[in-house]
Amino acid sequence: MYKNMSLCAVIPAHNEETQIGNVIDTMPDFVDKIVIIDDLSTDRTVPVVEDCIQTNDRVVLIRHRTNQGVGGAIASGYKYARDEDFDMAVVMAGDGQMDPKDLPALLDPVAEEDIDYTKGNRLFTGEAYRKIPKVRYFGNGFLSLLTKIASGYWHIADSQSGYTVINKKALHTIDWDKMYKRYGQPNDLLVRLNVYNFRVRDVLTDPVYNVGERSGIKIRKVVFTIGWLLVKMFFWRMKEKYVIRDFHPLIFFYALGGLFGVCSILLFGRIFWFWIFTGYIPKINALAAMFSFMSASQFSLFGMWFDMEANKGLK
Repeated sequence: MYKNMSLCAVIPAHNEETQIGNVIDTMPDFVDKIVIIDDLSTDRTVPVVEDCIQTNDRVVLIRHRTNQGVGGAIASGYKYARDEDFDMAVVMAGDGQMDPKDLPALLDPVAEEDIDYTKGNRLFTGEAYRKIPKVRYFGNGFLSLLTKIASGYWHIADSQSGYTVINKKALHTIDWDKMYKRYGQPNDLLVRLNVYNFRVRDVLTDPVYNVGERSGIKIRKVVFTIGWLLVKMFFWRMKEKYVIRDFHPLIFFYALGGLFGVCSILLFGRIFWFWIFTGYIPKINALAAMFSFMSASQFSLFGMWFDMEANKGLK
């Protein structure tokens, strides 16, 4: 129990035989259950966990028959926490990259305040740039910007952090079978939380690297995959939150921004075509292209501003 609230630790694991034992051993005593979700490991992850179960009655093992990805493993853990009616659930990686010392700071806003979801932010600290691999650092920054736009949580950064705490209400509200099952899970979940107006807070956590973990993330592939996911989730959120649940005029601003954006691409394309094949640029075409570009920029920025205002109460 943590401050009279039951707590379940959800730990997705795939080929973590060298790290999972230490993750279990260093889990704070106030964690009531340690749920390991084995996502079809091919190493000794399962035997290591089964050995831990013999000496630690807090440990529960859930085994996937097919590899579902880190998001699928987290969803299985969340469903366990929901079905067992835990007050809070924390997600910690099976590779030891999440420091248990940071856990109270993540739990306190959920346990003591009206916060539904907290997430670690490794970018607050000045050590982040030196500790986090540079490709990951800049990739994370780019995806964080896209996630702000897609999710509506403009105050949130470090979107790829999986160190999170969620409360009972959110556990019972989100449909975990629909959550994205791969590395875009944190981004997907933020969008879904926003649709239901859950309050989210960033919490300073220390980046932990070079502790023996093995990363299977291919940054270039993940950035494009998650980027496309965020585009789709943005349109889904617009429909669900601002059309179906409660109509908001910002829809018109985004729609006009998109319309003028498409017109800008066509008009500038026409300019380059004339310039390349005739050496001449029609003046009216150039003026129309600039007008269209300025209109797209203004309408889009106003849409973002209204979205920020609509969600400022979710800090």
